[in-house]
Amino acid sequence: MQLDQLDRKAAEHFEGYVVRKDLVRQFSRQFPVPTYVVEFLLGRYCATTDEDEINEGLDIVQRQLASRTVKAGEEELIKARAREDGTVKLIDLISARLDAKTDAYLAKLPSLQLKDVRIAPEMLREHERLLTGGFYAEVTLSYDSSIAQEAHGRPFGVEALRAIQLSKRDVLDVLAKAREGLTTAEWKDFLLRSVGLEPDQFSARAKDALLLRMVPFVERNYNLVELGPRGTSKSHLFQQVSPYAHLISGGKATVAKMFVNNANGQRGLVCQYDVVCFDEVSGVSFDQKDGVNIMKGYMESGEFSRGKESIRADGSIVLVGNFEVDVEHQQRIGHLFGPLPPEMRDDTAFMDPIHAYLPGWDVPKMQPTLFTDHSGRCRLLDRTLQ
Repeated sequence: MQLDQLDRKAAEHFEGYVVRKDLVRQFSRQFPVPTYVVEFLLGRYCATTDEDEINEGLDIVQRQLASRTVKAGEEELIKARAREDGTVKLIDLISARLDAKTDAYLAKLPSLQLKDVRIAPEMLREHERLLTGGFYAEVTLSYDSSIAQEAHGRPFGVEALRAIQLSKRDVLDVLAKAREGLTTAEWKDFLLRSVGLEPDQFSARAKDALLLRMVPFVERNYNLVELGPRGTSKSHLFQQVSPYAHLISGGKATVAKMFVNNANGQRGLVCQYDVVCFDEVSGVSFDQKDGVNIMKGYMESGEFSRGKESIRADGSIVLVGNFEVDVEHQQRIGHLFGPLPPEMRDDTAFMDPIHAYLPGWDVPKMQPTLFTDHSGRCRLLDRTLQ
């Protein structure tokens, strides 16, 4: 890859915080983890422009992903290693639940098909998101043979947990200072490269549309609707790019998981994530009849009431869906909210709190020529987009 001026300025001002996007694609779909997990490791070992250091870092990343991710059919092999060695390290999507029968918290590791892994309450207090869908983490899994011999024993346990997310607390000040070294145009191009796109391949309007997708990450309670053709990667940003976003596939959710669980008081997704995105918005539904009304009220005020308590949250709501009809024709016969569910499309009280409507037809369909090989910031820095 030939470095350009923006690459050199990024390396100078954001030293240690950039990764080359062509390196990310080397691992694309090779391992069963989201893109931001790969970038987390590349940011740790390959955040440099020195080719020798990059090659050394790539070897480390390759070994860690190969040894710590579980491919289909390897579940029993990894469990056996935990039994023989006492512990094993892996990268997985970990979540947890409270087992009321035994008054204990249990973790779930889907890659190993384990649903009853012991986990200390202290870890739950430190990482509440374990109870609302979980997150990707580096997990040290232990095996206790003495517990295995007990009736209904749970031999597997989480010995250590390291969330795959930004850990440096002073990074915002560091990056704000570095931002001064780039012009506004360069900063916009740098952000687009940071999500894997090459800005030179997009029109000015397409750039603005792509940047608008990022706004919910940095503005509290920012409500966005994006409707457009298939193939424009509408949900990619919320599924692969950031650990601070949660994608609800198919548009189906429960009130307890989305807002608060009245049974135990556990806060829901809007309290735990910066962005909650509903994919396939035409199918948005809740398990309770008042679910849409609760969401509508939350979008309006940033608060929701469940029981006697009024709860404040900062999570943004994003609704994305497909819009295949001709836009001008749709405007003549109806309006641009047509693809939304019936309880939303004609409800002005639902439309009022929407801050932006992203015209997805202004974003070209994704193809290899639109992806960048240049440097961008590590995608874990979502809270520094301003």
